[in-house]
Amino acid sequence: MRKTLFSLLFLVAALPAAARDLPLERVFQSPALSGPTPRQPRLSPDGTLVTLLRNRPDEKDRFDLWAIDAATGQARMLVDSKKIGSGGEISEDEKMRRERARIAGTKGITAYEWAPDGRSILVPIDGDLYVATLDGNVRRLTETAATEIDAKMSETGRYFSFLRDRNLYVMDAASGRERALTNDGGGTLSWGAAEFVAQEEMGRDTGYWWSPDDRWIAVARVDESPVAVVARAAIGADGTRLVEQRYPAAGTANALVDLYLMSPDGAQRVKADLGPNPDRYLTRVDWAADGRSLLVQRMSRDQKKLDLLRVDPATGRSTVLFSETSPSWVNLTDNLKPLKDGSLIWSSERSGFSHLYRWKAGKWTQLTRGAWAVEKVAGIDEKAKRVFFTGTMETPIEQQLYWVRYDKPGRPVRVTEAGWSNQAVMDKGAAHALVTRSNPSQPAQVYLADAGGRRLAWVEENRLGPDHPYSAYLDSHVAPRFGTIAGPDGSPLHYRMLTPPLEPGKRYPVFFYVYGGPHGQQVTNAWYGALPLHEAMVDRGWIVFTVDNRGTNRRGTRFESAIYRAMGGAEVEDQLAGLAWLKRQPFVDRAKVAVMGWSYGGYMTLKLLEKAPGAFAAGVAVAPVTKWELYDTFYTERYLGDPRTDPRAYASSDALDEASSIADPLLLVHGMSDDNVVFENSTALYAKLQREKKPFELMVYPGATHAIAGEGPQTHVWTTINRFLDRTVRDRR
Repeated sequence: MRKTLFSLLFLVAALPAAARDLPLERVFQSPALSGPTPRQPRLSPDGTLVTLLRNRPDEKDRFDLWAIDAATGQARMLVDSKKIGSGGEISEDEKMRRERARIAGTKGITAYEWAPDGRSILVPIDGDLYVATLDGNVRRLTETAATEIDAKMSETGRYFSFLRDRNLYVMDAASGRERALTNDGGGTLSWGAAEFVAQEEMGRDTGYWWSPDDRWIAVARVDESPVAVVARAAIGADGTRLVEQRYPAAGTANALVDLYLMSPDGAQRVKADLGPNPDRYLTRVDWAADGRSLLVQRMSRDQKKLDLLRVDPATGRSTVLFSETSPSWVNLTDNLKPLKDGSLIWSSERSGFSHLYRWKAGKWTQLTRGAWAVEKVAGIDEKAKRVFFTGTMETPIEQQLYWVRYDKPGRPVRVTEAGWSNQAVMDKGAAHALVTRSNPSQPAQVYLADAGGRRLAWVEENRLGPDHPYSAYLDSHVAPRFGTIAGPDGSPLHYRMLTPPLEPGKRYPVFFYVYGGPHGQQVTNAWYGALPLHEAMVDRGWIVFTVDNRGTNRRGTRFESAIYRAMGGAEVEDQLAGLAWLKRQPFVDRAKVAVMGWSYGGYMTLKLLEKAPGAFAAGVAVAPVTKWELYDTFYTERYLGDPRTDPRAYASSDALDEASSIADPLLLVHGMSDDNVVFENSTALYAKLQREKKPFELMVYPGATHAIAGEGPQTHVWTTINRFLDRTVRDRR
């Protein structure tokens, strides 16, 4: 008896430890499960240091400035945001800038800029400006009640510049004396700032640009007076305030944006000629390599034409170098790179896919080609005549760094390692690259490489060792399965699926996670932001499934423009094709598939439930768009046109008219101070469903904006969603 007991104990001790499930609440706690998540990695001008913003282990949303020796990998904190920062309140304009940049919940240091000589770094903290030197000393530049916004260092390092109270200021770096280049900003008029749609939709987060020789600053003048005032109730826990926000809803007037050339001493000011039609967009501004001319990208209101203008800074006169046109819309990029010989590197979708071209004296040379997409130019080596770029030549779900010669173009040469998704930034001469890579089993790593891709040093190895925050849950980690299914039009649709260990004969509930919006590719061979959350769902017994529909990016213009004038059409068809494929799998419980999405994904959830009642067991829509007339001009009109002339596209795309057909359990969630997808989108839906006597469940968050940010609110959101799905789907008999 004793021997038998001893044998049993020995066998139990020899068994491997059970995999530890990932609790839902742990996903949102500090330290972050993805490990250190550095932001804005950059090389010093001499290439000896790598700088980045690193979050704290005990406070994952607070970032400090760190420097890492490129040769040894030794890291040290340069600026401690808690020691230097005042904790002071930032201005409303800066809060809105951070909201647009999706860093609203971030604390500490959110931006920095190297001096051209590599001896110091400009660092904004809590509304004031500081200069940090490499020996750890920090000198304060400003100490005002106002917030200094969008601080920069001029190209030669002789000046600092910033926005204060909607005006542009220049400070002499040697003396510290500051000068206001404009003084009439305030109210609806601002200088040097990016207007709402530029920040939110164009990817342009600044409104002023230094010339290479510091002779000129190109400065945007933004007049918001034509923009309609929208009264928005910001409902908080301690009361409600009425926010009168100038919001350019689809079909209404935009801000008037002009461009001026100013000298830093304030002696000269010239208005750039951007054409006779003020109802257009200023989308990008760059200087030619020699600083003698300004390159301005001007887009028509309907976004079917993009002109590249060359502007003489001394006179403001402009000429059109070339134009891009499209029957649907022209996508914006940051791929314009002026070369010293006067030629330009440019990306265009004129072939049906985004590819690189060289423009020289009116002649074009195509540098890349094929049924794949160039994503972003990372650097230019003008000595070797190479342009480095990220793209998807091997597969749409993986980005790699490549180079191609621009004088004698051939097949691009891949620099980074297959099996990873990569992003890269390079130094001025493209001699070194800072590569950020990840895959679904390894959170983001950052390393320094030479131009051939050889790793020289880890900047942030983020190794999944015993001390990593995610290490406790590695045994239960599930690597996703990737594949393609045939869409209704024959297009291959890429999917990603995570499953628990599948037992023979057992069927599992499915968490069908949807986004589906333009430029919203979800299926990538990368560690994505929601992955820890999805792993927690798998540990709770769910299969997690995502498919990318027509309308998403990196698949060419034909695939992307399927939603033109018809949002909620092709995307819904493709998602339902994904659902049909899923239900044919022998391990799927066909009666227990729940759909969930946020923002455009919330809109897609509603459209799917409306289009196919009974196909899903339940749905969760967070911050959904329900009426596209409520969304902004630049985004909405790109896809649906102007509602004043294209009302039918809006009527068919909105999610309100067919809401009465929703027959499945529905949970609606929204932040009550959302200034992106305004709360009215949801209240209009609540009223519609109530009039139609349609039951639904509801959770709203006082004071929360679009992201419903913060550990507490995020935990509450997902706990609420899981309780709803457990009750209506997973545990339903």
